[in-house]
This record gives sequence, structure tokens and C-alpha cells, in this order.
Amino acid sequence: MESIKELISLVESSTKEENKKITEAYDFAKKAHAKQLRYSGKPYFVHSYETGKNLALIGMSPTMVIAGLLHDVIEDTDVEEEEIKEKFGDEILFLINGVTKLGKIRFKGLTRHVESLRKLFIASSQDIRVIIIKLADRIHNMETLQYVPEEKQLRIATETLEIFAPLAYRLGIGVLNRRLEDLSFPYVYPKEYERVKEIIKEKNNDNIELLKKVNQGIIKRLAKEGITNIETSYRKKGLYSLYKKLERKNWDTNKIYDIFALRIIVPTVNDCYKALGIIHGFRRPMPGRIKDYIAFSKPNGYKSIHTTIFTKFGNVVEIQLRTADMHREAEYGIASHLVYKSKAENNSANNTNNIWIKRLLPNINKFSENNKEDKNKMSTTDIPIWIKKLAESENDVQSQEFIEELKKDFFEHRVFIFTPNGDVIDLPEDSSPIDFAYAVHSDIGDHMTGAKVHGKLVSLDTKLQNGDIVEITTRKEITPTKKWLEIAKTTDAKRHIKSSLKKRGDEKIGY
Repeated sequence: MESIKELISLVESSTKEENKKITEAYDFAKKAHAKQLRYSGKPYFVHSYETGKNLALIGMSPTMVIAGLLHDVIEDTDVEEEEIKEKFGDEILFLINGVTKLGKIRFKGLTRHVESLRKLFIASSQDIRVIIIKLADRIHNMETLQYVPEEKQLRIATETLEIFAPLAYRLGIGVLNRRLEDLSFPYVYPKEYERVKEIIKEKNNDNIELLKKVNQGIIKRLAKEGITNIETSYRKKGLYSLYKKLERKNWDTNKIYDIFALRIIVPTVNDCYKALGIIHGFRRPMPGRIKDYIAFSKPNGYKSIHTTIFTKFGNVVEIQLRTADMHREAEYGIASHLVYKSKAENNSANNTNNIWIKRLLPNINKFSENNKEDKNKMSTTDIPIWIKKLAESENDVQSQEFIEELKKDFFEHRVFIFTPNGDVIDLPEDSSPIDFAYAVHSDIGDHMTGAKVHGKLVSLDTKLQNGDIVEITTRKEITPTKKWLEIAKTTDAKRHIKSSLKKRGDEKIGY
């Protein structure tokens, strides 16, 4: 049975008063949902409990765990908002209402779906905690999807795979992203799921034994060089993630080297690079397989060094090097920053490095009597650009167009492109110099005359590759042409091009 003791034991650093509030929320939700059952036949409260538990497992605050326990009481029971406000306060009510609004998302009826998506991202730009509670809720819904009527299963799984799992990825919450993908995969692509499962099964035992042997050799060598305080683990690629990679490699497993990987956690960033040098000193690396995500982190904040080495056993193995902080960030992403106020106040470095996280959470300040002045200083300019753009999407954009743009611009594979000054521009795969120019600045895009990649002139329809250094040349008299619309990939670039064409009086832009 659901245990309040177990739940409280999972909540990090909670006070006696916070534990009392969690217990009150537990009892309140259990009573409110007492007469309700899930499709599985189990009490509805099981879902409320599991949502709160999922939030506790990823280190969320008592406030979020309480909101998780109560997230369905307003929508699915007779409980009124005033009662929640009186017993648990404005902040909990705000979070519950936010999750309730997001609960309206459905794939049925494209226009309704698009408007719901827009609301979801608007909610994200106001308080990211609402989205994280929704993701925790979705995890348990997917874990019990087999009990839902078959005609609903595909819709729910598709929605999870195409919207919620990528959203978790973009927020850097790897542990939720992988879980949501793998829970959805068998419903959306059942044949492919079985095929990938067989591939993993065939490789599992041999690869784990190989990793153990490689691990022993590396630990000895690192210890000899003075790196001793390390942790190692074996990482198995998620089933859906492997499926997507197999598709890109025409299902040739010999071209995929990271189905299993050895993860090494070292004390400092310097140790990451020192360990890399030591490992390469006695095991030859595979050319082109060294990726430094510490110097150039992924758009979602992921940091690590990846290298693939040839072993003495005639195999290749991927090694991932990172610090404990990087590992926590990789698993929990933005959620890892939603710490209690006491922790944040005691860690000024964390406050400085992650100030945009705080600014993404204006309502935390709203509910803190001591931070009224700080709230007035908050600026939406520090909200991650990709969330901000989604929240500000034009209301008149066509439904199908909006969904396709959403998948293409924000949830597809991304590439890192560099300016000549070394600034990193994050773009969808296969983007053109036109997309790059507009991503740097709309004025540069509107007046670009040409582009250079690594110092060489290229055509405007060139597909940019990860790591390209791009320089854009401009002239004031140049303006976009209709042809640019066919070349541009990103919504942002297309929007600016259309706007420029309309200003020029060319209303029929052929799109």
C-alpha cells in the first residue's frame, strides 16, 4: 500500500513542518478521491500518490510533492479552490490550477490541440514547476496505459512520445525523457519495439562482461595516476533512442558504438580532461568519436566528455567522463535547480550560474514575502529562448503548420554552429546559412549576401554540419527573396522572410 512514511523518506531535507504538510496533503487527497477508481480497478489515489512519489524521486521540494499529491482534486472531485487555498496556500493552488489547465491537451481536434499546446508553453514560461508536475503525472499514466481502452492507448502514447518526452529532453531531465520514450515506444511502434528489444537482448551479456573488464583496467590506470575518488557505472541506451539511431544508420548495429557505455564520474572538471588523456594514453581512441560537451554543452545543458576506444579484446567501447554535478544535471536538468530556498541562499555560486532558472520561476518570488523587490527586477529576457518563442507563437498560425514547426524547430536533432567569435548557435539539423543568419540577428538575416563555412564561400542552401564555423556577409540594399522561403528550415527565419516580403509589397509570397 501507499505509505506516507515511504514518501516522506524520499523528500530531501524536509523539515518537520513540511513533513506535516505532506501528510495533510496525503490524507486530504486520499479522502477526496476515496470513491474513485482507475481503469485498472485500483483506487484513484494510487495515481496521486505515484505522482507525488515521482517528484520526490527526482529531488523536488515538499511544495511540489504536495502539489503532486493534490494535482487532480480540483478537476476530478468536489473540492473547491477556496478550500485548497485555505488549507495549503496560494502557491499550491497556483500549481494545481496550472496542471489542471494542461490536462486538457488532446490529439482529437487539431485546432484544440494546438491551442492547448500553446497554453502548455505559456505555462512553461510562467513557472516551469507546472510542467515538471505534469511530466511526473504522465509517467504514471504511461505505466498504467495497458488498462486504458485500446482506442485511447495510441493517442496517449503518441502525444507522450511527440510532445512530453521531447519536452523533458529539452528541459534536460534525462531520467524522465528516457522513461517516457520507452513507455510510449511499444504502443506507437510495436514491431520496431520488438526488433530493438531483440538487439539489446543479443548484445546485453557480452557487452556487460566487456565493460566490466575495461572498467577494471581503467580504474587501475587512473589510480596509478592519482585519480582515485571515482564512481563507475554501465549505461544501456534507451530502447527508443536506439531505435532512432538504428533508423539513421539503416539498422546496421556495427555502426553504433554506444548501445552500452562505461560512465566514469570524477571529482573535478580538470579530472575529466586528465582522465581522458590517461585513457587515450593506453587505449587508442576511434577518430571522430571524441565529443567535448563540457566545452560546448548541448542546448539542454548536458555536459560530459564522450570518447570511443579500441580495447585489447578486439572491441570498441564508449566512455563517458563527467563530474557528479554534471551527472545530476544530465539526469534531472532544470529540475536539479529547483532547490529549496535555504539551499539556494547558502550557495551564491549556484545562484549566479543559474540565475535564469530563478527568473523562469517568478511565482516562487510571488509567494515569498522577503523577495518582493527581486520579483520586480525579474526579466523575461532570461527565459530560455525556445520556451519563450513557443509561448509567443502567433495566434493566426495554421494548426498543422504550428505542430510541424513545433516538432521541427524544437524537438528534432540539433546541431551546434559557431560564429567567427566562438559563440554557439543552436539550430535544427539540416539548417541553412539563412537559418543561422536569422538566429544571430534578424537584421543580419534580412541583409545577408552570402556565407562562408570554415572560411570558404558556400551556397545559401548548404546544409550546415555540427561544429561548422559560419561567417555571414551583408549589404544594406539586399532584402530576402521568395527563394529563401524554400531554403529556410526554421520557423523564425521563415517568419522574418515573410514579414520582409510583405513590407516590400510582395503579398503573394508563394507559401
